[in-house]
Amino acid sequence: MTLHPLLAQLLTPNRHAVIFAVKGVISMALALLVSMYLQLDRPYWALVSAVFLQIRPESGLVIEKALCQISGSVVGGGVGILILAFFMPYPLLALACLTLWIGLNSAASSMVHNTNFIYAFAMSGMTAGLVVIMVMANASAADGQAVFDIAQSRISEITVGALCAMLVSQLLWPVTVKDSLRSHSRNVINKTLEYLSLELDPNSTHEQRHQHADQILETLVVLNDDSSAVAYEGPEGPGRSRAATLLCNKVMSLLAVTQIMGRFPRNHPDLVSKAFSNLLADMRVLFIRIAEADSYEESYRQAQALRRALLEHKAAYVNESAIVIRLTQTAVELVADLVMVLRAYNALENRDQTLLKASRLKTHRDPLVGIVNGFRTAVVFAIGATIWLGTGSPAAIMLMIMPVVFSVMFARFSLVVLTFMLRRLLLGVVVAIPVALFFGLGLLSRSSGDFEMLVLVLAGPYFIGLLALADRPTLPYGLGFCIPFTLIVQPGNHMTFSTDVATSNALGLFVGISILYWVFKLITPLDGQLMQRRLLKATARDLTAIDYQHRPENWLNGRMGERLLRLANYDQGSGSPNRDMTDLGFTGLNIGHMSIRLRRRIKNHRSAEVDAKLAQWQQVLADTYLLSARGEINARFRKVSAELLAAVHATKEPDSQTATVEGMFERIALTFERTAKTIAEAKNPTSSSEQSAPPVIAA
Repeated sequence: MTLHPLLAQLLTPNRHAVIFAVKGVISMALALLVSMYLQLDRPYWALVSAVFLQIRPESGLVIEKALCQISGSVVGGGVGILILAFFMPYPLLALACLTLWIGLNSAASSMVHNTNFIYAFAMSGMTAGLVVIMVMANASAADGQAVFDIAQSRISEITVGALCAMLVSQLLWPVTVKDSLRSHSRNVINKTLEYLSLELDPNSTHEQRHQHADQILETLVVLNDDSSAVAYEGPEGPGRSRAATLLCNKVMSLLAVTQIMGRFPRNHPDLVSKAFSNLLADMRVLFIRIAEADSYEESYRQAQALRRALLEHKAAYVNESAIVIRLTQTAVELVADLVMVLRAYNALENRDQTLLKASRLKTHRDPLVGIVNGFRTAVVFAIGATIWLGTGSPAAIMLMIMPVVFSVMFARFSLVVLTFMLRRLLLGVVVAIPVALFFGLGLLSRSSGDFEMLVLVLAGPYFIGLLALADRPTLPYGLGFCIPFTLIVQPGNHMTFSTDVATSNALGLFVGISILYWVFKLITPLDGQLMQRRLLKATARDLTAIDYQHRPENWLNGRMGERLLRLANYDQGSGSPNRDMTDLGFTGLNIGHMSIRLRRRIKNHRSAEVDAKLAQWQQVLADTYLLSARGEINARFRKVSAELLAAVHATKEPDSQTATVEGMFERIALTFERTAKTIAEAKNPTSSSEQSAPPVIAA
């Protein structure tokens, strides 16, 4: 019988989870001790701060999150002071401004992918809310000094919690981001090599290839996010950050080139010679050997040997077509990128000063997503504010604040994942309420209330909650337990042990999280098909902007990384087995790289006429990409390609570089035609007898 993930985590915790929970309890105990010693107003906010830092406990990530937490709190506190400075006599206007600020923070958080940066926006909204609401809750005693004192207290409490968690993370059983970077990098390289071999395997299935591609993209995004945190881990940190960024960027290049090497022979076997087919078979065997090598040195040696073998193979060609020569050159470029990936992996452990800096994978920023997320979080806060104004209950403050934090943190997830997470979060709250009321407050009300007794009573529940927090499947349970438990018990110097207040706070938290759940159900994330179309249009815009970039390949890789993952997630969410939109995303990456390589080929044949034709060709390339995504063929692409080729040949005699340009144009044209046919068949499957064939595009 399989145990529920939460029960399995609590009944059979692994060594990592136990160490994590012990460190978390020590962090929270230290935060409580320091805040009580400093006589801070509400020490329990320091505990809340420390809890949030237990998510991803690697030292570099903890430092980064602590800095984000503190900076977000300072900004939020400053905004809260400004709102009160202008609108203290007008509470409705003050709440309206606060709602707008919280919505703006939620919208801005949609423009980043790194969880720590998202958390900074959540803290900014939360701190501003705490300052404004706590002043308004006691408006009769409010003046300029009171406003400043409340803001200072909230920032101090959150800062104490962050610094204590950071200190414990560094001193006790430290876990580094460097180790996880090495693990993720090794995993993504092996998955990429397996993907390369699958693409070159004529017997592999469409689903197998996509499963590997999805896993590669997911790991790349995690690796890219973590690369910013490793910079905080000692003097070697910035170098490791650059190496991880380069590795991510070059893996994107490998994915782009792989589309050519594997899919073109499958779609157009009549255009592939026997010599080239043998070359692909040899490459597949060598990719498997590189993946199975037991050391970096062996992998690197075999990759270099493969590159030399490809050059020798190309030199031995006799009467091969332009397209085969071009594909062989593409194979050489693929292996060159693989060599750079291996060097970047080695640089995560050993410094390599010769590696160039590459662009990070950029978050796809869609203003429409930001507007929806900002509006949803503003609605959550506005509902809480309305209840507070109508009842005047202090417990409604909890209803206003914590759901806002969770709304910002969870906004980037799909509706399916959100529903799953919010249900587990709500269940954690349901468990936390009786534990806090009957165990926490019940025991503490009979004790002396000093620090030692607080730690003895609270350590047990926190240890169990942190065990749940240690594992990703059970994380929402742990978060839903630890935060409400803290806010209900409210440990500190001057605890009142009031059952009425504690019960009221518990009810406020439960109602707030319930409201959050239903608001997310009513104001759902944007439709997958709409977002996929917007992602493809953004890709087409990038295709037209390639000429304006200093390092276009790095720039395009950085732009396409998260975009491809989003397309893959939308495809998975739709339940469609065809994965057409994911294929279209890879097609965009592929033709973008082809247009960049075209510029390298013709750099010695540029003229005013060639430049004009090239600009026209690039625009038609983007237009044809969008037309093929709708299932339409653009006959103009072949015409414009022929005009550009004629202009290149008119400028200067063809050489070894321009000899493969014609093959490049033909390959891209075949890709577009195959893409349009596949999409058209998917839209109207009854119109073709080939409807059961798996769609294979991006030759």
